[in-house]
Amino acid sequence: MIEVKRKIIHIDMDAFYASIEQRDHPEWRGKPVIVGGGFHKRGVVSTCSYEARRYGVRSAMPGSTARRLCPDGIFVPVDMPKYVKVSRQIQGIFHEFTDLVEPMSLDEAYLDVTANKINCPSATIVAETIRRKIKDETALTASAGVSYNKFLAKIASDMRKPDGMTVILPEQAQALLDELPVGKFFGIGKVTAETLNRIGIRYGRDLKRFTLDELVARFGKPGRWYYNIVRGIDNSPVDPDWQRKSLGRETTFEDDIGDLHEIRKVIYELSDDVSKHLRRCGLEGRTVTLKVRYDDFSTVTRSQSFSRLTKETGIIYNIALELLSKTAAGERKVRLLGVTVSNFPSPEELAGPIQLEFPF
Repeated sequence: MIEVKRKIIHIDMDAFYASIEQRDHPEWRGKPVIVGGGFHKRGVVSTCSYEARRYGVRSAMPGSTARRLCPDGIFVPVDMPKYVKVSRQIQGIFHEFTDLVEPMSLDEAYLDVTANKINCPSATIVAETIRRKIKDETALTASAGVSYNKFLAKIASDMRKPDGMTVILPEQAQALLDELPVGKFFGIGKVTAETLNRIGIRYGRDLKRFTLDELVARFGKPGRWYYNIVRGIDNSPVDPDWQRKSLGRETTFEDDIGDLHEIRKVIYELSDDVSKHLRRCGLEGRTVTLKVRYDDFSTVTRSQSFSRLTKETGIIYNIALELLSKTAAGERKVRLLGVTVSNFPSPEELAGPIQLEFPF
């Protein structure tokens, strides 16, 4: 039996940027609103309303694809200063209930309400009160997950979107994790999920059959994370001083690969996954890092920084390919690949004036 020490809430705003635009333009409510992607041929979707998602539009999708899927969509430019302002308003609401708030992006945060400012013993009631207050004060909806750790609270908040709430009790956690596809586990990206699927690990129950030593031998440090989360173990605290320094994805291969074509394909998929998560977090970075681990377990990293912020799949991928040429991949077999973007601007930079670039 799991000893319950904490009550954690994960709040996730619903289609945040698009919902703000629909709120500020009542005539757009109930219509497919697509933020970003509509103003130059290489533009990509930042986010979109749930109405647009019904047409198959998704974040990080090329704007041309979004327009083809949803020709009647309302395309609007990204207004980051406005989104930062609304995010700060919502953060203020969180702090009315607890000072243990860990923002993960502009539109999501963890809250530890084990001890809270309204002295409410029920995290479920606290979460519902926060959701109601957000709606009353901002006219926006939020989804919430409630559980005894951050990992499960994050999974829970994704289960009843939009405008829903899920509670995962300690006695429910293991049965839920056993039946959950590994691609739904927070911290397991698309490429890693595909790697796990190829070796017969499709659900939590499959992952749980592996010992800690086996997972660490196969996946390195992430193996310990996989071992713990599939058992509902996550002791990481809600850290109000935490700031994301980087965002990356990596995958370890079941069999070492030496084919450069296959290596480039994986780097593209990792770059695309990173791009999607950057958009989800409202982040852009100035540094791309490629990590390569060879078949003898030796590891090299190569980085490149630039003045312009980016979250674009194509830019991340092209830089990662340049960095790949500075490694021995292809000449030596590769066991692991990773792509990371870092060097993010501060919220103050995001909220401040934006320097325009003109394509002369």
